Amino acid sequence: MNKNYFLNGPEDEMEFMPMIPLHEDNDSGDEQMIPTELPLLPLRNTVLFPGVVIPITVGRDKSIKAVNDAYKTDKLVGVLSQKDSLVEEPTVSDLVEIGTVAKILKLIKMPDGGTTVIIQGKKRFKVDEITSDDPYCKAKISSRSDEELKNENDCDAMVSSIKEWAGQIIQLSPNLPSEATIILRNIENPAFLIHFVSSNLNSNIVEKQKLLEIQTAFFYAILPCSCLKYSKALTRRLPYHENISPSTKTVLA
Repeated sequence: MNKNYFLNGPEDEMEFMPMIPLHEDNDSGDEQMIPTELPLLPLRNTVLFPGVVIPITVGRDKSIKAVNDAYKTDKLVGVLSQKDSLVEEPTVSDLVEIGTVAKILKLIKMPDGGTTVIIQGKKRFKVDEITSDDPYCKAKISSRSDEELKNENDCDAMVSSIKEWAGQIIQLSPNLPSEATIILRNIENPAFLIHFVSSNLNSNIVEKQKLLEIQTAFFYAILPCSCLKYSKALTRRLPYHENISPSTKTVLA
């Protein structure tokens, strides 16, 4: 297993803490329909998971146009990760095929002309067909539903294991706030717990993308747990200054 699995570690791929939404339900109480066509928003350095809320600094002209137009209508965009974060102007071939539909919760115009948006992942989707690339990419999409664990005992066991290992990593990490444990313990929605922990794993984009694409419930739940167990073992062997610490890297679009 890759030795870069941590919870919210200091590597380039994940140097921010995704926020906890007020509602763990992806729809946050509303039944907004997902359209069959969406504007696409490429992300350079992270993978967005359903339910998770993150701030995005939008700097590219196409991306700014896409979020501005979406914010005036249904506030929905299709978020896809770039295969290579160094590509400045990504084309369709530079993007993954499976991403997360996101709702723009807040759009903030910055003095330097840039735009910051707060987005929340809603539902996974697959790109079926690119319908436009000017003034920004739009695509026909199909939603992908999460398969649920049929055995309630299996689900409870997975949730318990994930909370246990993530909590132990937090306790072993002197620079992580103690509040993180309380937040973790109070997450009740199993799907959101898996998404939130997966989002905070300090693995690279490729590994996070694999987690997003998994549709079989058992493996979707057990992989983050396995990564957390490995992280705990590795964290115990790190000197104090190399332990996990929160940081503030901006997610770029």
